[in-house]
Amino acid sequence: MTYTADEATKPALETFQGFDVDTQLALLWFGYLDLKEQLNPAPPESVEAIAKAVFDQIQELSQEEQLQAQRDIINGASQTYNSLSPNAKLDVWLLLAQGMDNGSVIQVPSDYQLPGETDEFVALIKKLEFEQRVNFMLSVVQGFGS
Repeated sequence: MTYTADEATKPALETFQGFDVDTQLALLWFGYLDLKEQLNPAPPESVEAIAKAVFDQIQELSQEEQLQAQRDIINGASQTYNSLSPNAKLDVWLLLAQGMDNGSVIQVPSDYQLPGETDEFVALIKKLEFEQRVNFMLSVVQGFGS
């Protein structure tokens, strides 16, 4: 998948990178929920094999280990993720979001509330057009491990 960097998303990206890892994970989840009805997810056969292998490894872990694996990706501590192509990185996060959606991957607790300092960020994201939101998400997941 290709995308173009968008000046409108840079402030959101910089703000996102300032949040702690667990807040970033929650924001990714809520971002997926916000976009999933409009996304046209790739059929399973088009997912890069290495991305599916990374997802399968994470899915086989206990819930606490699944959470730690996602934290490791964000922190750049996953050598496997770091070596993936941009498309494979995107595939991993799409598979993780779908796994969270179907319950095979640890979910954000239903009573979770984003920290107050994310309010301005969320308002900024809501002002973006759909394509800009997608570009933002792509920039985020491709930046992990780089």
